[in-house]
Amino acid sequence: MNHFISLLAGTALIVSSTLPALAETVLDEITVRGSKEPAQEESLSVREIRESPARDMGEAMKSIEGVSSVRKGAIANDPVIRGFQKDNINVLIDGMRIHGACPSRMDPPSFHVDFAEVDKVRVVKGPYDLSNPGSMGGMIDVTTRKPRQGWGGDLSLTYGSWDTVNASAIGSYGGDRFDALLGYAYKYSGVPEAGDGKRITDVYPATSPNRYRSSAIDSHAYEINTGWLKFGYKPTANSRTELAYSYQDADHVLYPYLKMDADYDRTNRLNWNYNVKDISATIREVKLQAYWDRVGHLMDDRLRMSSTASMMVTRPYSMQTDARTEVIGGKAATTIKLAGGEFSGGMDYYTRNWNALNQRAMYTAAVPYSTLNMIPDVYADNLGVYGEYEYPLAETLRLRGGLRGDFTWVKADNGNPLVTAGTNTDFQNVSANLQLTYTPVKGLDLFLGFGRGTRTPDPEELYIIVPAAPPAVTWKGNPDLKSTVNHQADLGMKFSAERYYVSASFFYSDLTDYVNFYTPSATSKSYQNIHARMWGGELGSQVSLPMDIYLKGAMSYTQGENLTDDRPLSEIPPLRGLIAVRYDNGTFFGELTENLTREQDRVDGGLNEAKTAGWATTDIKFGYNYRALSLYAGVNNLFDQYYVSHLSYLRDPFSSGVGVKVPENGRNFYLTATYRF
Repeated sequence: MNHFISLLAGTALIVSSTLPALAETVLDEITVRGSKEPAQEESLSVREIRESPARDMGEAMKSIEGVSSVRKGAIANDPVIRGFQKDNINVLIDGMRIHGACPSRMDPPSFHVDFAEVDKVRVVKGPYDLSNPGSMGGMIDVTTRKPRQGWGGDLSLTYGSWDTVNASAIGSYGGDRFDALLGYAYKYSGVPEAGDGKRITDVYPATSPNRYRSSAIDSHAYEINTGWLKFGYKPTANSRTELAYSYQDADHVLYPYLKMDADYDRTNRLNWNYNVKDISATIREVKLQAYWDRVGHLMDDRLRMSSTASMMVTRPYSMQTDARTEVIGGKAATTIKLAGGEFSGGMDYYTRNWNALNQRAMYTAAVPYSTLNMIPDVYADNLGVYGEYEYPLAETLRLRGGLRGDFTWVKADNGNPLVTAGTNTDFQNVSANLQLTYTPVKGLDLFLGFGRGTRTPDPEELYIIVPAAPPAVTWKGNPDLKSTVNHQADLGMKFSAERYYVSASFFYSDLTDYVNFYTPSATSKSYQNIHARMWGGELGSQVSLPMDIYLKGAMSYTQGENLTDDRPLSEIPPLRGLIAVRYDNGTFFGELTENLTREQDRVDGGLNEAKTAGWATTDIKFGYNYRALSLYAGVNNLFDQYYVSHLSYLRDPFSSGVGVKVPENGRNFYLTATYRF
């Protein structure tokens, strides 16, 4: 309760500080977020990424109000927007759809792009993205870097606690007609320690078969190599085409959150686009895109005691999953001036294949390590058409509305104990929204939105099967699932003046046929459609004071209800916020941040979800910029607090053990040097 009171008091203090007698200088982000971003959107800049010790995109985005993450280990954090996670939100990289291959989401989509590639991350909250299928609860749009004019490059090196290394090198050339970019990044880390001094791999009781072998507890947590290149060509002054390729190789990635760890995770991304602007006074832009990506993922339990040799366990592992997923897609879109407004629309198509083969020593005594089609070589095809129209009703009032239709075909090419080969399920979905933005005075935007967002069940929810003999739990899909429909209302405001920025938003979601995990019996877990509700909001403020001092406050909250079963919705983040003070004169900066999170006592006991205590941590960082050189240093969790995030707990059948939670990192230091030429 004390954390909750401190959070409210601190945020109120920040907001009340927005008085006229303030300094003249503000951070660039105040202007950008206050006057250039729509009220239902937020962003994360490359500056914020470089200043943080975050190891991946999911961890970095927690600085955005309303965004949290699921933490499974030292890396591969899975982002959550207002309680919506997994396939309830879209994660795109330069407009590409990319999916992880692991059925337990060891490798979420945001894992498959390196920080060094990123220029900006845009977050749309709610069902207000119609240009892509499945943005039911929100969208994360990652934009990668483009070459600068002339010859140039970037070098960056971070070293931190537990021998953490993030290194990257980028070279580029931008000419009048041709441009190119080449980059490489390397990531490595030992196993982090929690505030109690123990490794995050040392969280299991001595009797647990899922505990790590003594030789693995202190092994490295991950090692990742990523390389990418881009080639651009301008056929005319108003057109550009680009071809980009990226390859990522992640090895030996530990996931104490789960029962297995990743031997490797290999990702290929290939993207082509063509863009023509100002074709005529009517046709403002035409975009074409084609892309392909593939992820290969191998995981097993060879580092756990469950793989100890026995009469049944005759291999280095007792269980292994070899998973592959591939996406091929394309888009065509245009923007035209129409009847005093602007129309944008297009068509898109993608096909995704997902195949996961599982082997376990304990399937049958007669045939150990028999191969099971865990996800039976499933193809999901989607064809969509959309159109949006924006019209200025008055000088200060803008109306935007749109409609999208999707046709989806899902087919299992192989069979398993749940479905026969050739099983298929078809879906037809309609999404729409209406948005009204009122700007009564310069810098103030008031937003009212109504949206209908949809998403189809994914292949795992439909067709997965992992059988087990009682009392162990069988995990199985539900081929009869329906598409989830989110009817959502949003009310928000953003106000930006010369010296301060304030934003506030509130949302209410009514979810029909929400796909929810449940327990049909004591030895079976599956998915069902339920009626659910989510509501909540965010509050943020940033203020420029005299003497180059800046204050920032933020708060976010989401509440979820399982209306069908009359109990809380599972895996909903608790109330959280932050208070920060920063000195920044353009050459030197220092920042002190207090992170506050309330306990989460609204849990779904039917899924063995446990309560999580509240916590408060302190972060401090410094930076120095001199010409092309920038230095950043900081300490996160300054007072070495032991704490766990509510989303660090996974319910059966995936969990590594009842009550086992992955703690957050204890005190950790980092030092980053970047050089731009």
